Amino acid sequence: MGFAYLMLQKSRVTFTLTNTHLQQHLFKGGWVVQWANVERIGICTQHQEGWHKPLPWIGIRVKEYGPYLNAICPRIATDILLSQRALLYIGNQQTNPAQAFEDIVLDSEPFIDEDGVEYKGLLAMLANRMKHQREFYGYDVFIAEADLDRAGEDFVGLARRYQAAASRHDFVESKDFRKLV
Repeated sequence: MGFAYLMLQKSRVTFTLTNTHLQQHLFKGGWVVQWANVERIGICTQHQEGWHKPLPWIGIRVKEYGPYLNAICPRIATDILLSQRALLYIGNQQTNPAQAFEDIVLDSEPFIDEDGVEYKGLLAMLANRMKHQREFYGYDVFIAEADLDRAGEDFVGLARRYQAAASRHDFVESKDFRKLV
């Protein structure tokens, strides 16, 4: 009975949406992205014969990679690299099938972010993967619809509402700041 409970806990994925951030919680750790660093969020699609076919993934395009990379633990980075290989493969096949899949799936070249910080090893692999996924789908961070407690479109709508509320809150704070100066 205890083993079954432990296995259920290991497979559980939850999310926290607040007025400042979106966070994914896993048994081994998690990741967080601040709304101020989110450029857009939407359903990931595959291009097929001129049509966009939805994939069972939610995509998040971040403005800067550094804050996301600094907030993720190595075990979760490893899980992301392994669990999103199929998504990477589909994107590579639709965009640039001549490019060897092995070259991009194992891309561990050092990565330099927007602020000049250099990442090596596992975080460089994750950053390079994000860069490739952005080329393929227009998003950097992905959430599997299977990990959600609702339909993907409903989650995207909820996340967009939180992001919009965070933007309004930031705008109000900046307006108040100007009044004080």
